[in-house]
Amino acid sequence: MLNAIKLLPDSVANQIAAGEVIQRPASAVKEMMENSVDSGATEINLLIKDAGKTLIQVSDNGSGMSAIDARMCFERHATSKITKAEDLFAIHTLGFRGEAMASIAAIAQVEVKTKPHEDELGTCLRIEGSKVLGQEPCPCKSGTIISVKNLFFNVPARRNFLKSNNAETRHILEEFNRIALINPQITFGFVHNDKVVFRLPKGSLKSRIVGIFGKVYDERLLSVNQKTDILSISGFIVKPEYSKKTRGEQYFFVNNRFIKHPYLNHAVANAFTELMPADAFPSFFIHIETDPADIDVNIHPTKTEVNFKDARYVYAVLHAAVKQSVGMHNLTPTIDFDVEPGIEMAFQHPAGAEIRPPEIKVNPDYNPFKKETKSQLSMGFHQNIHNKQDWEKFFQQNNEETNTTTDTSGKQKQLWEEEHQPTIFFQIHQRFIACNVRSGLLLIDQQKAHERVLYEQYLKLLAGGQQASQQQLFPHDIYFSPEDVSILVDLKELLHQLGYVLESFGPNRFVVNGIPADVSGHDIQANLELLIEDYKKYSKEPGKDKKIRLARAMAAQMSVKSGTSLNNEEMADLFNRLFQCQLPDTAPDGAKTLGIIRLEEISAFMKQ
Repeated sequence: MLNAIKLLPDSVANQIAAGEVIQRPASAVKEMMENSVDSGATEINLLIKDAGKTLIQVSDNGSGMSAIDARMCFERHATSKITKAEDLFAIHTLGFRGEAMASIAAIAQVEVKTKPHEDELGTCLRIEGSKVLGQEPCPCKSGTIISVKNLFFNVPARRNFLKSNNAETRHILEEFNRIALINPQITFGFVHNDKVVFRLPKGSLKSRIVGIFGKVYDERLLSVNQKTDILSISGFIVKPEYSKKTRGEQYFFVNNRFIKHPYLNHAVANAFTELMPADAFPSFFIHIETDPADIDVNIHPTKTEVNFKDARYVYAVLHAAVKQSVGMHNLTPTIDFDVEPGIEMAFQHPAGAEIRPPEIKVNPDYNPFKKETKSQLSMGFHQNIHNKQDWEKFFQQNNEETNTTTDTSGKQKQLWEEEHQPTIFFQIHQRFIACNVRSGLLLIDQQKAHERVLYEQYLKLLAGGQQASQQQLFPHDIYFSPEDVSILVDLKELLHQLGYVLESFGPNRFVVNGIPADVSGHDIQANLELLIEDYKKYSKEPGKDKKIRLARAMAAQMSVKSGTSLNNEEMADLFNRLFQCQLPDTAPDGAKTLGIIRLEEISAFMKQ
């Protein structure tokens, strides 16, 4: 029998490892920048071209490497961080496995120039697809410069799976932010396609947050500090009144390493209970320091997931620390006890003046139970509610009328032809719309139905139409995270078709000059944040282009929600517009919008 098991060549093994460690350009940025931090650098610069597909260059003024170390760092499992298995439980550095550089060299063209501070000459090493092309002495600055060109050049299938340049740039920006935030003592620079994105001088954590996310954060941050015998917690949370509709600014660090931990996220969110809306998310920048032996960072190739020896204890301490910070903010007295006497005198009554109690004026004609007649469901389209004659025309059994309006959907045609025209509707728990039809009881999910109506309307606009836009008398200044800014830049033209007139003004700032006619001008930032959050969610679904994702996000944001009370005219309007859609029985996410409970089912239920 022939032996079937063989050892893989190193180049193949490195490419397999690259599939786990280097998933996209941002993965290479993360590993290279973390190595620069580990080298003791006080200045790190990142330069990318074409979202990292053409070039990723990281330069630092760290310790540098000797000629032998420069060659060894590209060998698989070669590392200076650990020597024995016990060292895995005392990790103090960011990189330690020795897989990253070998993986990068297996799928890219790499050039390294490095020099220790005590040496006069450095070394230049060139590697392509795990093959060393050359190594020779060269003059260079102390530290290390690593240039990664044409990532995935020898793995075209992986390169084809990369997203658009804007999407890949967002991932790189997020990795850059994670490393820059937890290392405020290091100066960072970021250049993309010869354009400076960030220049962050060294400073405090607060100044670093402000430098990345904008000056508005200077007054929004609350300090969090808590220390126990086992761990210490430090950092900042954002005041509850500035909570966002997106999860953008949520950063946990453990021993200077960014992590993702839903359990700890819940601890922070729970501390904000009753202080922010149910659909809002807190923003925070929290660093936890603990004994490395109490955590395990070796459970995932990217090292962003950790296990705590006692996660419940960490949860309790974190929850208490955030709760205390929020409580101190809410209980801080707003009275200024150092007021100038002249200011107080301005509010005093003249001597001998008569003091009268305030008068309360009551409108005897006010009726709090009187309902408004304005339709909530006509927002954005400004269509008149269809009157009874419209309904009769809509449900005519004339063959010519039916053929011209119902060919788009077989189920739609069947419903129009077989069911009686409903005239009276009622709500069930402010979620479902119900009405009598010939075969039984028709139920419509009001939110899903409205999403279908809006979705098709927005698709038509994005296909070449133009939504009416209401210009703002006073333009709104809105600040977003760098990731959200890149999404808005990517969608700027499409948003303009939907009525949003946005103008970029600085790295994290947008000026809103116009909004869709159906959007309230009171909370424009919340509307855009919800739109971005929904767009991110739908972006995870494969095979959907930007217009479809944006139309779904807008429909989800603008649709009438469950729990909204509707009058009969509004329910009739939604019913009418739903059955003019191409797919009236299916929501954009595939859920059902309607269903019929037949008389036979009702009779059988009553006999039970």
